[in-house]
Amino acid sequence: MENTPLNSLVIYRKSLALRDLSEAVASYFSYNKEKLSFRKIDHFRNDVTQSLKTDALLITKEVEQAALSNSYSVQMKSLTFINIMTRNILAYCNGLEMDGVKEKEYLNLLRGEIKAFRSSFKKWRKSILNRND
Repeated sequence: MENTPLNSLVIYRKSLALRDLSEAVASYFSYNKEKLSFRKIDHFRNDVTQSLKTDALLITKEVEQAALSNSYSVQMKSLTFINIMTRNILAYCNGLEMDGVKEKEYLNLLRGEIKAFRSSFKKWRKSILNRND
């Protein structure tokens, strides 16, 4: 997908950066370091880190869907969904902080990435809305 029109979109590249950083932070904070475990103990932190990875991946998928669709309703649904997922990721950062993670600089790095993504997202959303007026 290196030479696709999607890669020329700033918002798409920002979504990939957000996805990669979210995955790294989630992996770092997850208690389940081993994928194959015979004991299934669910911890709040594991739930949050799994949701963090999932939502960041979904943001990228929704950016793709909105960018490639000619349907205004599909675009609007994707934009709404992306907005919700970015708020969720900020909430996950707060949840991890309340759960007692000591390395708050990683959470702040992720919050900064969300802020940068949201700034680009707002510009992109405005361009979509203006196109469809």
